[in-house]
Amino acid sequence: MTTVDAPPAPGAALRFPPGFRWGTATAAYQIEGAAALDGRTPSIWDTFSRIPGKVLGGDTGDTAADHYHRMAEDVGLMRRLGMSDYRFSVAWPRVQPTGRGPAERRGLDFYRRLVDTLLEAGIRPVATLYHWDLPQELEDAGGWPHRDTAERFAEYAGHVAGALGDRVASWTTLNEPWCAAFLGYASGVHAPGRTEPEAALRAAHHLNLAHGLGVRALRAALPRSAEVSLTLNAHVVRPLTDAAADVDAARRIDAVGNRIFLDPVFHGRLPADLVRDTAALTDWSFVRDGDLAVTAEPIDWLGLNYYSPTVVAAAGPGTPDGEPEPSPWPGAGGRVRFLPAPGPRTAMDWPVDPGGLYELLTRLRDELPGVPLLITENGAAYGDHADPEGAVHDPERIAYLRGHLAAVHRAIADGADVRGYFVWSLLDNFEWAYGYSKRFGIVHVDFATQRRTPKDSARWYAEVIARGGLAP
Repeated sequence: MTTVDAPPAPGAALRFPPGFRWGTATAAYQIEGAAALDGRTPSIWDTFSRIPGKVLGGDTGDTAADHYHRMAEDVGLMRRLGMSDYRFSVAWPRVQPTGRGPAERRGLDFYRRLVDTLLEAGIRPVATLYHWDLPQELEDAGGWPHRDTAERFAEYAGHVAGALGDRVASWTTLNEPWCAAFLGYASGVHAPGRTEPEAALRAAHHLNLAHGLGVRALRAALPRSAEVSLTLNAHVVRPLTDAAADVDAARRIDAVGNRIFLDPVFHGRLPADLVRDTAALTDWSFVRDGDLAVTAEPIDWLGLNYYSPTVVAAAGPGTPDGEPEPSPWPGAGGRVRFLPAPGPRTAMDWPVDPGGLYELLTRLRDELPGVPLLITENGAAYGDHADPEGAVHDPERIAYLRGHLAAVHRAIADGADVRGYFVWSLLDNFEWAYGYSKRFGIVHVDFATQRRTPKDSARWYAEVIARGGLAP
């Protein structure tokens, strides 16, 4: 378990424990490009991004940050910044173009080269198997609401582990299954763009099932020393007041935002209140005997992606639902209002609130004793641009990162077993439905030339890594 010394005096440096993992993270569709090369077939995001009006500016990930061709340059950037870890995702349609059957050697070879380059640079590869790029053929067959997709994921996991398991010691099955299920199948703002609440609940269960089956496939193929994990965008949900109705509104959102994954994965059960809340949508008969034993396969750590908190209140008589329809919150429609949290905002219009990260870490410290935690994404988008000399100054991002790292340090001091922090993201990239309009990277990308320019925040983060913590 990670620990720090006694809380520092005001104004003192904040030192993180020895062995703390300092890294960064990306996702395949957001950076790789090369969307039709070497056997890769369309994913649901290739299809979705071509539907008029779904992605700002009509942008696609066809080229993105061209990481497929510039991988060595990008690993060199990480090496110079002193990263100990790099969390990347494997593109399912690059490795298994139809979502079933044999693997595509050329796709696996790209990830072999990536892993070898990372290891030569002294960087630990952390492989995420699914970051939302479902092969389109599997969506055509039913997608995540269809049980067979979970079985296909396990087969895919086995292919990747068989190819990389001798060199990759740290694995994640899924990234943010809440987004895959509820933004993809309920609100429709993410691929595949469906607006079917009952299908979204099915998708959530089958993502949990895929995780458990994936853990089994990984364990069967990997050395016993390998780490296997899951990454959630756990929601920090705050009721507007202590009134019972507002507290119940927060409970509803916590059920479908957090416990729909935490309970099956760590306790082998469905949240009873979630089942009640969604009874008008489904009877949950798609959860079969034995499924929850599969979803609860033990893992070695839990990854957490945090950006901002959510504030909710009860929707009173005559009050419109604060979440536009169609909603990504099945079971909450008409009963919950979403309100803006106070404080400064990022370019995504998300509130800056490091206290929410501390709340999340201490909550899971108490609810999941013995489960190590890693911050697998944390960062902010701002309106970055190069000045006439070519430099990119981003003091707001530095302030954001500093505040959230201080919150992590405080949580560790208060007993949370946090093993590492990965900034989102290494590169400016394709930001899903926002296209290229939002920049999260600590490295600026000129998408016309693909020129990489480390921002001030990259140099600041390199100093934090070299120091092992925050300066006074």
